[in-house]
Amino acid sequence: MSLEELRGKAAIVGVGTAGCGEAHGMTDLEILSQAARAAVEDAGLEMRDVDGLCTANMGAALWPLNVVEQLGIRPRFVEGTNIGGSAFVAHQLQAMLALAAGICDVVLVCYGSTQRTSPFGRKERTEARNVLDPSPYESPYRPFNPPSSYALIAARHMYEYGTTRRHLAEVAVAARQWAQLNPEAFAREPLDIETVLNARMISDPFTKHDCCLVTDGAAAYVMTRADRAKDLRRKPAYVLSNATGVWHRTVSGMQDLTVSPTRESAERAFAAARLTPADVDMAQIYDAFSINTIMALEDMGICPKGEGGPFVEDGAIAPGGRFPVNTNGGGLSCVHPNMYGAFATIEAVRQLRGECGERQVQGTNTVVVNGNGGNSMASQSTSLLATADVL
Repeated sequence: MSLEELRGKAAIVGVGTAGCGEAHGMTDLEILSQAARAAVEDAGLEMRDVDGLCTANMGAALWPLNVVEQLGIRPRFVEGTNIGGSAFVAHQLQAMLALAAGICDVVLVCYGSTQRTSPFGRKERTEARNVLDPSPYESPYRPFNPPSSYALIAARHMYEYGTTRRHLAEVAVAARQWAQLNPEAFAREPLDIETVLNARMISDPFTKHDCCLVTDGAAAYVMTRADRAKDLRRKPAYVLSNATGVWHRTVSGMQDLTVSPTRESAERAFAAARLTPADVDMAQIYDAFSINTIMALEDMGICPKGEGGPFVEDGAIAPGGRFPVNTNGGGLSCVHPNMYGAFATIEAVRQLRGECGERQVQGTNTVVVNGNGGNSMASQSTSLLATADVL
């Protein structure tokens, strides 16, 4: 079955989050379970209806087995491919294929991490990953990853296209303005351009506000076939298409620091959805760093290559701007528990349903979701979600 033939054949019918910000005394599995049960209930289903599972975690190679045991389910379809934070956008294609083939009927996509409050802290988790999964051409130089790698990408983009630190700051300020409209966001205090520029430097050209939050959080969503989706509790968000590009692993393996695999994944996703970038009402972008938003806008075709900086000027992607981006506050201001893709997806669904309160963008019918993974934009997934009006 081709990607084009999958258009609109599956939908997201339930979403749930838990433990966002700080989840003291909880484990990854415990908050994942809370989000999963919330998503299933949101869909008007029961956990026994779930017969497909997509999940991953940076801390355990056999993570899907842990989740199966925690939730007490016996899935007929299991997908645990880990390509970094984009996995929870990329999982949609595997779920679509499994549903279309009749292998299963209800797929749960779920993630949870207590990286902020866990006694097994961020430093220990990072050191463990580096030992088990080293980057042999970079690790000997002890980079401060992921900031160091993304900073190289940002610096090259600035050199080639004249992107400025103020452009990067525009991204951070826009995310914060959206977060101030979102009661679930972790960082809601006021933020302006000068504060971003004058904040503590993390890795030139990034100050701390150019870098994603470090929070706890769990997110889950439920997918089923379109024919069933229309009869369930919530308004379906139909998956028009989904595609993933993977070109490299490390920043030293990038052929061009200013172009990400989003260029490939977005081209395939838009073609299969029979849409152009001009057709989408907003974007939910995995903003691990401020440069991610600028490059994703370019590589998805929302604006031309090299014009991402000017595109975000003067609040263009902030509330009231011409093109809404990361309406929940994104990874920069809402939540970022190491892997963010499911949260971007959930915000897209909530916007399509019209459930976002003060931050709701009226007339939203089509949303493009970008997933980012790895220390250097190594994996990039693009998903196009829409209401029934677009089918």
